[in-house]
Amino acid sequence: MNHTEMTAVAIADAVASGKLSAVEVAKAHFERVRALEPKIKAFVTLLEEDAMKRAAAVDAKRARGEKLGRLAGVPVALKDNILLEGVETTCSSKILKGYRAAYDATVVERMKAEDAVFIGKTNLDEFAMGSSTENSAFFKTANPWDTDRVPGGSSGGSAAAVAARMAPLALGSDTGGSIRQPASFCGVVGLKPTYGLVSRFGLIAFASSLDQIGPFARTTEDAALLLSVIGGHDARDTTSSLKTPGEALAGLKGQIKGLRIGLPKEYFIKGTDAEVEGAVLAAVETLKKLGAVVKDVSLPHSSYAVGSYYIVAPSEASSNLARFDGIRYGLSSPESKSLEEVYEATRGAGFGPEVKRRIMLGTYALSSGYYDAYYGKAQRVRTLIARDFDDVFREVDVLATPTAPTAAFKFGEKVDDPLAMYLSDVFTIPSNMAGNASISIPCGLTRLGLPIGLQLIGPAFSEGTLLRAAGALENASPFPKLNG
Repeated sequence: MNHTEMTAVAIADAVASGKLSAVEVAKAHFERVRALEPKIKAFVTLLEEDAMKRAAAVDAKRARGEKLGRLAGVPVALKDNILLEGVETTCSSKILKGYRAAYDATVVERMKAEDAVFIGKTNLDEFAMGSSTENSAFFKTANPWDTDRVPGGSSGGSAAAVAARMAPLALGSDTGGSIRQPASFCGVVGLKPTYGLVSRFGLIAFASSLDQIGPFARTTEDAALLLSVIGGHDARDTTSSLKTPGEALAGLKGQIKGLRIGLPKEYFIKGTDAEVEGAVLAAVETLKKLGAVVKDVSLPHSSYAVGSYYIVAPSEASSNLARFDGIRYGLSSPESKSLEEVYEATRGAGFGPEVKRRIMLGTYALSSGYYDAYYGKAQRVRTLIARDFDDVFREVDVLATPTAPTAAFKFGEKVDDPLAMYLSDVFTIPSNMAGNASISIPCGLTRLGLPIGLQLIGPAFSEGTLLRAAGALENASPFPKLNG
């Protein structure tokens, strides 16, 4: 039995029943990590010793006759902007090199309570700012389908780890598409939950009104399992919803006959690769054959989403990243003679070019005389985008779109053209601006053998409906699997 090909649900069931040991499962995944990691470079930090201890503790718990948790012995990878107590957390930035988390993120606490085994922290674009994982201060992560290409970003390490079967589950964060776009590029399931469904406590903030933690998996069932564990109210996050994961996942089972699917014309535009559009429309046709009802709809303010996002997100980043000052933690400049010199030297050496670019954009947008003209206006546009979604969800249950305009691109292809890189998230950003639920699922391959992602968008707390539709497609047209 190849343990690395098993789903998270199958692993948890086998470990809980005693058919497999958690130690066996962990060993198999670390063997695969050792074989593939030199080429993929998905992990910033590997936790083999800690993982083996945790796996042994799960087996000992079963031996004592105690009931195991829902993630019993399941290996999980964590994006390196999510805190794991005692473990270095860098956000793939030099400015946090050497910082060890003093506490667990809420999502980590909840996975620990369900007997998950953490195998490592994954690479990302520095402070989650990017769409290719080329902005990491340490190294680039490669796409397992073609190692000359990017895995997407910013959660590229998490997506690559799941795609390469180094972990059946991983967590990422999604501010403008950072779960869904790499899921599309790497041929896995990536779910951005409704804003507030999953606690952000212990997530190092990029843009607080947009950030959301969510799962990567190879099946919709596994994604639903992880969401059911990490979701739910947390008093430590003031934006946390009172909704439970069970409420969000209602409607997960059953058929999709009569499900109303909208095709927004603003998401099928010039510049989208013809193979991508063809695969997405073919997937929609499959859903139609399963009983879904498809109609054309419009989200007229979507075209303003990217522009308004790149005011709102950098403005919030400018505020959030002010805490990295060389005084409290992380990198510092011992030669500096004044507080101003400490700030300048630390941030100059510690932040990379993309982070500096966004901090400057945000600081300018928030500065005296420009706040109303830029940040205030962008927030008003955001309201219009949210209203468009509210209006269209009176007509349909979900929207179907491409996740990204193209399949994975080659290293260096867009890194020197920030605008081209920003447009990689043109189809994912509106969902973050509105705070609703969305998922990317693989729906085919290009002629070059690269995965294509279908995005399904639903209203707030419609995760169950999205996963039901995605699962129906998964069963009718099994997702292509990565060989090797």
